Parts: sequence; structure tokens; C-alpha cells
Amino acid sequence: MALMSLDNLPDDLFAAETKEAANPYRPLADRLRPQTLDEVSGQEHLLAPGMPLHDAITEGHLHSMVFWGPPGTGKTTLARLIANETNALFLSLSAVLAGVKDIRAAVDQAKQNLLIHHQQTILFVDEVHRFNKAQQDAFLPHIEDGTITFIGATTENPSFELNNALLSRARTYVLKRLDEKALEQIIHRAVNDHEKGLKKRVEISQEVIEYLAVAADGDARTALNLLELAADLTSSEGKIDQAVIESLLQGGTRRFDKGGEYFYDQISALHKSVRGSDPDAALYWCCRMFDGGCDPRYVARRVIRMASEDIGNADPRGLTLALSATETYERLGSPEGELAIAQAVVYLACAPKSNAVYTAFKKVNKVIKETGTLEVPMHIRNAPTKLMKELDYGKGYRYAHDEEEAYAAGEQYLPDELQGEIFYQPVEQGLEIKIKEKLKHLRDLDRKAKK
Repeated sequence: MALMSLDNLPDDLFAAETKEAANPYRPLADRLRPQTLDEVSGQEHLLAPGMPLHDAITEGHLHSMVFWGPPGTGKTTLARLIANETNALFLSLSAVLAGVKDIRAAVDQAKQNLLIHHQQTILFVDEVHRFNKAQQDAFLPHIEDGTITFIGATTENPSFELNNALLSRARTYVLKRLDEKALEQIIHRAVNDHEKGLKKRVEISQEVIEYLAVAADGDARTALNLLELAADLTSSEGKIDQAVIESLLQGGTRRFDKGGEYFYDQISALHKSVRGSDPDAALYWCCRMFDGGCDPRYVARRVIRMASEDIGNADPRGLTLALSATETYERLGSPEGELAIAQAVVYLACAPKSNAVYTAFKKVNKVIKETGTLEVPMHIRNAPTKLMKELDYGKGYRYAHDEEEAYAAGEQYLPDELQGEIFYQPVEQGLEIKIKEKLKHLRDLDRKAKK
């Protein structure tokens, strides 16, 4: 794998590739990068023999691609492996630091490499979602003419963050969080590989390795960084125990991005768990969001929404409890206030469900957009002045409280064009069972009055 600059190009353009010469220290995670497909742990759904990506790599069929997955799942490593396996020049850019000028310089280097050495170039762009539309568009002609094979890495959903034009020219591969078994394999390799692994011999039990794998939360880089720090902190005997790992965690390593893919996935999971009447799952996702640093006020607002959208009139107390939980949090703050929100979440999950009001609300708004400004029937118009009364505003209006059962049977309240339209249809859940029976009785009275 060639990494050196070619003639007539800036020496520092790809400085990240030559840091080893200036700084001999390399972190354990970098030293232990797999150099062959056989050394990769995890991602079997992509790299097992017979899988499309595995076969493309081993057969040397390069194509542009986007790697989408959580941190520490091997996106950069996989890009380097592809360059190794296909004997391509590997150039790397970080979208955090680079701009269009750097992209042009990389393309120039790729052109010279193809012209002089007849060698393909892989241009790897880390955090590619950080590039704006113009920067992303700068890759397109060079992907099209084969100057570069583009590989982008992102932790964000490409369908939201990348241009369709770029996505259409690159195949997206989803990398999954590493499971504990894969992380344990990586940790064992770091301990036992005395050339690339830990710089000193350490003693670590299988139980501590398992604990470290769980604590890393699917992130190989986190696992290796924790292991390297733990090794540095061990005594002369070199024994790493669980207490050392715990001291390094400082609150955990669970992933939560307060606005990205994980954020919306978790709030979606919370909402669907409440809707699905699973209090255990609802409480779990609620606490996961709190644990990840989500503002409890945001969760509280969503809980209020759930109370109206999914519980509705099947149990109107749900909305009251959701509002009370929000007020309780404002009074108590953290961490006591989160308990009230959790209480509301569990109650809503257990409550009878109805989306009848939500459905009716959407239907009414659709009808309003389709029918425009329909006139208010004359008999229910307001008539505060003499002129309005002379124009028959309010004429014939029946005061419901003066009627039998306090109901003016047969009275019309909708515009003429919508007479007989039914928007709200209660379900057979909770209080709406009684509401449904009441409305049926009133409609029977209407039919009798019209006869």
C-alpha cells in the first residue's frame, strides 16, 4: 500500500499518513489495526466469504462506497484493508479539517499516480457527512471518470446527510456495533500479541476481559484505549483488575448523540414502546435517554405528545399526569424530577390506547384544505347587533340546555356541505367505550328527530 506523496505536490497535504516518522508513538488501537481480512473481528454480514463486499475485496473489484456505522466499528480499518488487498494508493482526508482545495490536491495526486504508476487510488474521507453540498459535489466528476475510488465513512444516516448524487455513485455498507465476543477477541489479541499489542506483559482474567468488552459498548477503539490506559496504571506485577477499569470509565461509555441517529432512534423506540403497551421497554428507553444526557424537558414534551396522540380520550388522566410530570421536573430538577417523567411513561404504557382524536384531527385538517372557507350555518352565527339579527344571524338556534337530555336532537352544527360527516370515531378502549355509547345514543336521537 503506497502512502508517499508524488512529485510536485505539497509535502503536508496528507500529513496524517506520515505522522509515524515524526512521532514514533502509536496508540494501541492504531498498532493493532488488522492488516488482512482474516484478522478482522466482527462485521461477518459484510466480510464473511460469499458476501458481496468480501468477494469484491478479494477479487479486486473496486467500487466507490460509504461505510455507515457507530464509532470504533472498523470503518477506517476496512478502507485501509481494501487498499492493501487491491494494491491501491491510499489517500485520506478528514472532512473536519479539509476543504475543496484539499480535495483538488488529492485528485491531482491520484491523477499523477494513475499516469505514472498505472495504479488506482482510494480516497478515504472520514466524517464525510461534515462536508457541505459543494464539497461533496467536488468528488462526483472524479468518481465518474475513474480517477479515484471514493470511500466515505460516517456515523450519521447517509440518506439524511449525503447528497443523492454522491449516494447514487457509491454503495452504502452498514457496519454494526461489535458484539462482546468480537471485542473479547480483539482484547485477547492486544494482550497476547507482543509485537503490536501492549508494550508490557499484563495479567488479566477472562472475567475482567468480559467486563471490559461490555463497558466498551460495541466500540473497539474504546476497548483498546481503556486496556492501554489500564495497563499503564497497573502495578509492577502487571495485573489488571475490574477496579482499574471502573476507575477509567467515569460514568460509562454508552452512545448518545443528542440530535443525531441514536437520539431519534431512541425517542422513536420510547414512543413505540408506550404505544405498544410495553411498560418495561418504555421505561428502559426513557432511562437510556436520561443516561445518555438527553434534556429531560425534551422527553417530557414527547410524553405529553404521546398522551394526546396514543392514549387520548381512552384515558384523559394520561395527559394530566404527563403535564404534572413536566411541572414536577421543573420544581425538582435533576435527578429527582426524572422519576416523575418515568412515572408518566409507565402509566401511559399501561393505559388503554386510542388514536381516535389524533386521526380525527388529521382528517378534519385535510377536509379544511380541500373544501376551503365554508360558510357558518346562519342559525349558529353570533348576533350581537340589531343588523345581524335582521339578517337572520342566529335565527332558529336551539339552546341545548333547554332540550330533553340537554341535547338538541337533529340540530345542525357543521357547514351545509359537510352535513353527516363523522370525524371522531371512538375506539373500544377505556373511557372511549362509554363515549362511543353516548355518541351512538345521540345519533339515534338525531335520526328520530329528522323522521
